[in-house]
Amino acid sequence: MKKHIVLGTLAIFACACEEGIDPVSKVAPGRDETAPVVSIRYPGEGAQIRVREDITSVKIELDVKDDIEIGKVVLYLDNAKLKEYSDFKDYRHTVESFVYDQLTNGDHTIKVEATDLSGKTASATANFSKTAPYKPLYGEMFYMSFDGDYLDLVSIREAGKTGSGAFADGKIGKAYAGASDSYLTFKTADIVPALGSEFSAAFWYKLNTSPDRAGLLTISPTIDGDADRKDGIRLFREGSATSQTIKLNAGNGSADTWFDGGATAAIASTADWTHIAFTISTTEGVIYLNGEEVSRGAFSGVSWANCSWISIGSGAPTFTVWNHLSDNSLYDELRLFNKALTQEEVRTLMDAQ
Repeated sequence: MKKHIVLGTLAIFACACEEGIDPVSKVAPGRDETAPVVSIRYPGEGAQIRVREDITSVKIELDVKDDIEIGKVVLYLDNAKLKEYSDFKDYRHTVESFVYDQLTNGDHTIKVEATDLSGKTASATANFSKTAPYKPLYGEMFYMSFDGDYLDLVSIREAGKTGSGAFADGKIGKAYAGASDSYLTFKTADIVPALGSEFSAAFWYKLNTSPDRAGLLTISPTIDGDADRKDGIRLFREGSATSQTIKLNAGNGSADTWFDGGATAAIASTADWTHIAFTISTTEGVIYLNGEEVSRGAFSGVSWANCSWISIGSGAPTFTVWNHLSDNSLYDELRLFNKALTQEEVRTLMDAQ
């Protein structure tokens, strides 16, 4: 019975062909009118490759199209031939990739040249660079320059970005410009070495007094809600439209301590860039403005229990109970240290350009 069904089906197809349904036939490709279209998907023009090694790998991705048929594609790096392609699954469009594993520091040029079967040739180039690894200048474990990216240049990790913060002219190069409901975050687990009982932070800051309170740098617990201050640190400001006081709260694992210099720790709304630094040792905490001590108090060392996030430019997401939220001010040259800086070291950072 099954044989009869199959034979019957073949008979139907045969009849259909005889009744005017044309079989598949070859169509001539037509004249070759144009040269290939070549593009380089990665790395693109002006790309910067940042890694922790002096020699690394780069995956070059290219795209070639032709109106009739591609003949060959040749890939060059810095005028040296890397690869030639001549076998294509789709003879009118090919996407290829090549991993080059000896990319060194400096400027580089990729060139892709394509030729179709009629001999028409087209090419594309892309200039990019591999940036030399950043080597900490002052023993910092974390450094953000904000010069067009949100990278920690020590770990080569990029910040998580919430909201519409952007870049603006900074103290040195570019700066991070905070915005409403905006901040940057890093996981504390990604910081190497791990946060210890001593800690320091330093950065340039250009105050915007609106809103009248904001978080600047927050590493605070999340497990018991944002009112729990027994662990971590919270650097923030509060005041008026004419003056803002810089304050620090830090927890040693069992209780929190306040560092509040009052009027001596205030920044006027008319101030230009201010250098802010604070240090925490196993005996005390200190705040500096422009290299001058503005607050000091006894402290037994910071605890980082349950502190999973570093937040820059806001108290959010972990310290919001008193409305120390996002900051519209400018931030530049942020460095974190796994030690307590001396006043001399703080002043050295101020002088760095």
